[in-house]
Amino acid sequence: MRLVPTEEQSELRAVLRSLFVKECTPELVREWKAAGSESAGTVFPDSLWRALTEMGVFGLALEEELGGAGATLNELGIFYSEAGRALCPSIVYSTLAFGIALDRLAGQEMREQYLPRLAAGELRAGVALWDAADAHKVSPTLTATRADGGWTLSGLLPFVENAELAELLLVTATATVFAEPNRVLGLLAEPGGQGWTSTWQPTIAGEHQYRVELDGLFVPDERVLDGGGLALAEVRWVADVVTALQCVDMAGGGAAVLERTVDYVRTREQFGKPIGMFQAVQHIVADIHIALEASRLSADSAVWWLARGEHAGRKVAIAKMHASEAYKWATLNAHQVHGGMGYVRETDLHLWSERAKVSEIRGGTADVAARWLEEEIGLVH
Repeated sequence: MRLVPTEEQSELRAVLRSLFVKECTPELVREWKAAGSESAGTVFPDSLWRALTEMGVFGLALEEELGGAGATLNELGIFYSEAGRALCPSIVYSTLAFGIALDRLAGQEMREQYLPRLAAGELRAGVALWDAADAHKVSPTLTATRADGGWTLSGLLPFVENAELAELLLVTATATVFAEPNRVLGLLAEPGGQGWTSTWQPTIAGEHQYRVELDGLFVPDERVLDGGGLALAEVRWVADVVTALQCVDMAGGGAAVLERTVDYVRTREQFGKPIGMFQAVQHIVADIHIALEASRLSADSAVWWLARGEHAGRKVAIAKMHASEAYKWATLNAHQVHGGMGYVRETDLHLWSERAKVSEIRGGTADVAARWLEEEIGLVH
């Protein structure tokens, strides 16, 4: 694993941080959060989306032939780190996850049809490929029935992020074909069509979370991945990549919390001197730093191995265990150090705390990740 970033990677991080400082301020995050918390109406960060498109973020890890930048998951990880610091809206992550999944699972024709549009910022999308509470559970919950010119989908997707903001949703379904009872299809479903019912689910962080019920939603053959079956092992690989990148995102968010906390203890005075001079406060801040560094290194390691095309299930499990606990723990201790100021809504610290709680359980808690690790090292058969 490379610990020292290249010059190009350092420049990428600096440019991204500058972009987020301008286009994803805490004030804007508050506006997006309020809109997502008060109603099921759609809210979309247009200015940020345009800026990310101009920078080529949506095609960062895609091949140049598909309109991408030809970079790797390592560079995409840098984006996730800076996005986590700035509390980037989840529709950006959903669209990136769609690109990762389609690039891995689809055939060349479908990749050429959709990925250039995605890289150009012309396509908002999402995925519903694994259990929201356990990213290693990738067995489909939908069924697909053959119809004239396509398939009809039925079943329940309990938690789908940005279902009403996405133009396409990549799902899997078990085909009800007598001769192939276990055939798994990948399909691009179009939200809002006949047979689609979505119910808004309010969350503490204002995420656009929906419960989606499908009852005969039609998907034409041209939106079926390869028209054939998917290997669940490939879906699992996509889940591992997205989980690892989410861990990098959490490490970035934790770094922002630590920076805010250090700035506060340097300037907040008590008994005539900054509270950062008190040993008890120093210990808390040091412990936050240690926990977040372990989280960052484990997440970076998982992404690095996945970028090399290696199986990294063990590393992803370790990264998720660290990230879920460290981010949440960092915000709780940051509130403690901030004292009374840490518990009023006028400060921005709660924005990271709410995101940390959502991130902790997305795809599985630390306990769930511990079970992944048990499976990887052979303790569970």
